[in-house]
Amino acid sequence: MTVLVMQAETPFWDSMVFDGIDDVDVEAVTAVFGTVDIVDCPRRTFAERFPHLTAPYARFTTRLNHALERIGLALAGRAGARLAAQLGLSAGRMTLLRRIMALPDPQVSTPRVLGVDDFATRRGHSYATLITDGERHRPIDVLPGREAEPLAAWLRERQGVEVICRDRAGAYAEGAALGAPAALQVADRFHLLQNLGQAVEKCVATHRDCLRPLPPPDIDEPIPLALPTGRRAERMRAHHAMVHGLLSEGMGLRAIARHLGWGRHTVQRYARADRWQDMVTGRRTRASRLDVHRFALQRRIDETDGEITIWRLREELAQRGYTVPYSSLRDWARTRLTWPGASAPTPAAPSVRTAVGWITRHPDTLTEDEIQQLKAVLEGCPELEQTHDLVRDFTRMLTQRTGGDLPHWIDSARAAQLPGMTGFATGLTADLEAVTAGLTVHSSSGGTEGAVTRVKKIKRQLYGRAGFELLRKLILLH
Repeated sequence: MTVLVMQAETPFWDSMVFDGIDDVDVEAVTAVFGTVDIVDCPRRTFAERFPHLTAPYARFTTRLNHALERIGLALAGRAGARLAAQLGLSAGRMTLLRRIMALPDPQVSTPRVLGVDDFATRRGHSYATLITDGERHRPIDVLPGREAEPLAAWLRERQGVEVICRDRAGAYAEGAALGAPAALQVADRFHLLQNLGQAVEKCVATHRDCLRPLPPPDIDEPIPLALPTGRRAERMRAHHAMVHGLLSEGMGLRAIARHLGWGRHTVQRYARADRWQDMVTGRRTRASRLDVHRFALQRRIDETDGEITIWRLREELAQRGYTVPYSSLRDWARTRLTWPGASAPTPAAPSVRTAVGWITRHPDTLTEDEIQQLKAVLEGCPELEQTHDLVRDFTRMLTQRTGGDLPHWIDSARAAQLPGMTGFATGLTADLEAVTAGLTVHSSSGGTEGAVTRVKKIKRQLYGRAGFELLRKLILLH
């Protein structure tokens, strides 16, 4: 090692020692500092590095940098900066975003099953394409736009994809065919059911005249309410006995509520019920301040044989010092007072959306009343009965994975000439292979739809201030 000892001619120091310098321009140093003595020194200097603690030229320790990265990935910029300040970490929003952008993309192998779907970065203006691992349901890349060429180029660079699960968009079908012609394309079953529901809605809307209400049941006795059974019945019986036992000991309602840790109104309902079965009263009517005038108003209606108007009742209440809005009295009187000669309310006809729900839902999810109403609708409209049969056949293919029956179903739907259903069947022929695969194989786009839902959370978290590159980083690393 070479040691330079320089005698400086300035009054600020006497000498300077340069230790550990092997290649030195002695003439240049002499011209500046004057006399230079070159001696050999056995001393050696070194610096020990701690890579797990810090890095060269870093302003943060490795552990602090990792913590800021986690905060940035979880909350992004502004929210992450607020949390960091609460934790005693001095970091601004741009510091967190720079940490995120500096992270490398995760390295993943080309999956065997691929999921492709789009999401809106700005709804109605710009979109992006999310590519996921169809077996692990994790995002592996994000492409700008939702055109065919970016997807085709991505697939050409990564060989080995065997199955591509996608929606029925033509751009993704074209991109998958260009980039991976040997891969099996699978149409998403969720979108197939969604399109089927839209077709059924068009058909029901065309035959809305067939939607008539059922006549009210001709019964003399009221239908008893269904009492609870099992654990709920045992719990209600025990609570009722407990409350009445405390009441017999002389405790008040508030004291019982404090003793049991219940609400006062809950204790009050148990106290008012003579039997635990009386707790089951169906839908409870909300109390009103007009209930105190109920008997007086009902007496006035009976005296006038129903000829008195609500406006006159309001004036009589005002004369006694009770001023209430006309609309409030009108709505209350319709449900709480009995009017002579009033006819029973006519049940309304089911809406189009309600009838569509009856036709498209699984039969096990329908109540007895809904089954009866659906039966009445189908008996009065042969077209809707055909639609109901087609929906059942299609859902049976979907649940039993019998996609080979799809051509026969399409022929039946076309022959029926039903509005909406014919167009749906014709649309299936344009993507027949992918739809048949969607009704046959196990793979689907369900995991991709779930990933898109998580992407929407990340997107809204950024409040539209993030560009595509930052959004892509957060999606891949979240």
